[in-house]
Amino acid sequence: MPNDASGLPVGRGLLYLIVAGSTWGTAGAVASLVYRASDMGALGLSFWRCALGLLLLLAGRGLRPRTRPAAAGPLSRRVLRAVATGLGLAVFQTAYFAAVAATGLAVATVVTLGAGPVLIALGARLLLGERLGAGGVLSVAGALAGLAVLTLGDSAATVRPAGVLLALLSAAGYGAMTLLTRWWGRDGGADASDTTVWSFAVTTLCLLPFALHEGLLPHTAHPARLLWLLCYIAAVPTALAYALYFAGAAVVRSATVSMIMLLEPVTAAVLAVLLLGERLTLGTAVGTLLMLTAVAGPAVSEATLRRAHPATGADEGSLPGLTAR
Repeated sequence: MPNDASGLPVGRGLLYLIVAGSTWGTAGAVASLVYRASDMGALGLSFWRCALGLLLLLAGRGLRPRTRPAAAGPLSRRVLRAVATGLGLAVFQTAYFAAVAATGLAVATVVTLGAGPVLIALGARLLLGERLGAGGVLSVAGALAGLAVLTLGDSAATVRPAGVLLALLSAAGYGAMTLLTRWWGRDGGADASDTTVWSFAVTTLCLLPFALHEGLLPHTAHPARLLWLLCYIAAVPTALAYALYFAGAAVVRSATVSMIMLLEPVTAAVLAVLLLGERLTLGTAVGTLLMLTAVAGPAVSEATLRRAHPATGADEGSLPGLTAR
């Protein structure tokens, strides 16, 4: 059924998130290939990803048929939304790329997306007025257990503490971005297209001075390969994926968003093994399994909630695994 505030059907929002999560899983693998092909760092890569993605988003807006503009909120609120979301995006993806460089693709992705549901559950309690139910407690416990096994179960050569900390910082940025998008999307005041474009503009401006300090133009022996990789990362897991993400996250409950985004570590882990030659050790495999199993609690809670309220599809303000006050 459609979300009354935005007009986007919830089913379509779920599909958007599935596509976004799957394509996000390729970003880390491409980042690893960029690092192998050049001396580009995480800040430079993040800047070029956002800058090129912003150009593609602006080009896409220019090609769209003109429609009647939706009612815009006050300028101060729109600026606050763009700045807050842009900062969350900058932290999310830059810390993630740094984590990939520090501890490898599989571990960085699993920690980021495994910690995300925990932080989102806690943030939903504080910001959206919801409390943890039984499913939420199971989800948090499973995710924390997975993080502990993943961090302590392998040697430092496989899981580096600095990389794990960077991945947790990335998860914090992701959680903030998800909660804010859902919060502003509940009343229909957020236009997904505007949110995406302005957020990328803010992120690009924030990253520019750091990228200049790190080195904006990388040295590479394979310029054509590097250009192709940058174009891919800007077009598919950035311009396309984030446009779909912001549209879907505005109408789908936050914990459901975090569960769907667990498609990313699955995709990234497969690519890490098949394309990058990384080995998934026993500790990494167990930690991954625990964090993926952690989503079962919220999934069961949501299914129970929908059976109990078939006419309404459950309260749009509540979260799977979370109970509204």
